[in-house]
Amino acid sequence: MAPIGVETTVKVPLWVSALAGTLLVQTVCAFASISIPILGPPLMERAGLPTESIGLVAALSSAGICWFLASGGPMLGRFGPIRTLQIGMVCMALGLFALSLPIGFPGMLGALAIGLGNGPNTPAGSQILIRSAPPRHRTLIFSIKQAGVPLGGALAGLVSAPFVVAHGVAPTLGLLVLVLLACCLAVQPLRASLEEARVEGDAAWVRALFQPTEVLRCVRALQSHPALPMLTAVGASYSLMQACLTSFTATFVYTRHGVSLTEAGQVVAVMLCASMCGRIVLGWLGDRIGSALRHLGVQAIISALSVSLLVGVGGQEPWILYLSAALVGFTAIGWNGVHIAELARVAPLHLVSSVTSASSLFGFVASVCGPLLFIAFVAGGGGYDVAFYVMSAQLACFGIVCVFVRPE
Repeated sequence: MAPIGVETTVKVPLWVSALAGTLLVQTVCAFASISIPILGPPLMERAGLPTESIGLVAALSSAGICWFLASGGPMLGRFGPIRTLQIGMVCMALGLFALSLPIGFPGMLGALAIGLGNGPNTPAGSQILIRSAPPRHRTLIFSIKQAGVPLGGALAGLVSAPFVVAHGVAPTLGLLVLVLLACCLAVQPLRASLEEARVEGDAAWVRALFQPTEVLRCVRALQSHPALPMLTAVGASYSLMQACLTSFTATFVYTRHGVSLTEAGQVVAVMLCASMCGRIVLGWLGDRIGSALRHLGVQAIISALSVSLLVGVGGQEPWILYLSAALVGFTAIGWNGVHIAELARVAPLHLVSSVTSASSLFGFVASVCGPLLFIAFVAGGGGYDVAFYVMSAQLACFGIVCVFVRPE
């Protein structure tokens, strides 16, 4: 027992601070970015654009993320991970402010800025966690951090939609800006403990953002370990499947299984909540299995079977529909934490941010191409069923390769 009048302090482990900070930033950034399509119709109407123009906003935001993943490595090296995350949140705030202006062109630039500011989360977060996470719990810690994405998405659905109905577009965007800036200030104390004394670099990071050679340098980092190409390939396959699930599940269950729009939204909510749980549970399991690549392969095969269950028999009974949606979310959208943790583990320490950026870049390209391929199958006469089966088949094939083909 401490003497009276003597203060006692409990020292928080470094990895706890690192996880809390990166989870907070991941959740807030997901909350802000996923709120944009929710605000789509009134936002586009306010800008004098057709409602389908929200697709252009989404595309420009995706392009902004790819831009940072391809060329933002020198910026991360110059400022360090915490400061880069702060710069990213300020960039997102400026992008949201531009979207609030009832003018089309600045709004499009704002969408690009939102993506550019969202880009640092994976490489910067990985750099922070790989230096602080205990090896025996590394995959679980990375998975908890990645659970911030579906958590932020759930918050966007619960907060942004009713807020815009009650108060309008501009106040809602203002709320998102304030949340981002508050988070930016909240993580400032972490710089002292989670960043090195000083990182080297100069204004070259600005030039790197506009140099195609920086993209090649980033991608070449995937040659630093034999497992990285296969990890990147299976990650791209998962990303393609995940993009199709998040883009088309609501429409599919509405048109194919005949549920109401409200029920379709509930199905998607169940899927996303299950994915949040899946990322944490599968991360815990990954620390105990040890072979992350084989883990991802088995999970890919189970994910493909889960999607087939949702497509084939999900509409027979309501409980089957919700159960299959939960299983799909748990497996096919719960892979991300295990994947990023393994990328960070096998990468040389000085290349962790470059490796995660390059692999995420390929994954993001796949997430853009996936819905386009899905639409092509639907338009070609195959329907939603065939499109989902094809996407499931490609994921299962990558899973089989991961299980039976081992890199040297």
